Amino acid sequence: MTSARATAMILAAGRGERMRPLTDARPKPLLVVAGKPLVVRLIEALARAGHREIAINASWLAGSLVDALGDGRALGVRLHWSIEPEPLETAGGIATARALLDDGPVLIVSGDVWTAYDYASPDRHRPFVAASRGRAAHLVMVPNPPYHEQGDFALATGPADGRAGVRVLPRQSPPLPGGPANLTYGNIGLYDASLFDGLPRGAKLKLAPLLVDWIARGLVTGEYYSGPWANVGTPDDLARLEASLANRG
Repeated sequence: MTSARATAMILAAGRGERMRPLTDARPKPLLVVAGKPLVVRLIEALARAGHREIAINASWLAGSLVDALGDGRALGVRLHWSIEPEPLETAGGIATARALLDDGPVLIVSGDVWTAYDYASPDRHRPFVAASRGRAAHLVMVPNPPYHEQGDFALATGPADGRAGVRVLPRQSPPLPGGPANLTYGNIGLYDASLFDGLPRGAKLKLAPLLVDWIARGLVTGEYYSGPWANVGTPDDLARLEASLANRG
């Protein structure tokens, strides 16, 4: 009997340079906000959405991360670890962990994201991703944060040829009057794992150029999420999130 493979992956290999000195002796995903590590909050949210098999890539202080989370049993999941001798960038990390991932659509989330987004939501887009024979992805787009006002991509205003979601478009520069606004990729995406089959393992590879290519070929849909979302990249970001969660009770 073959072992179940991961239906979700947490990207957690980076050192978190902008978070220094907090990350000099602790991996970024283990930074505590409102009494709980960021990565634990994320695992719990994924588990609530039905993801019980979760892959995590780790590099900087990977041993500390593995020691803290173990096999995931204490959190009600099973963790599959992909250890990188040095960080391999986003696409390189996913490609290197490919053997741990399910062959269907896999939810991929950055380990430094906190959000109230329901991670079960992309399930309604699985039929489109699964029916596209390994050539599709679905991205969660958020309003542009102050540090990224130009955004990443735009969303089409109508349905994508009858498919669930709307098409993601290249960034509009400058945005056309009355046209789609640029938005920021929220580092939450549903990807057919086969997209990464032809990529080298153990090599550094960025995701952004691949997304640009896939978008140009009409292979990517998206959705707009305007609820609570934070990319926790600096100590100030961490402090703001701490205050926000305290106010939420």
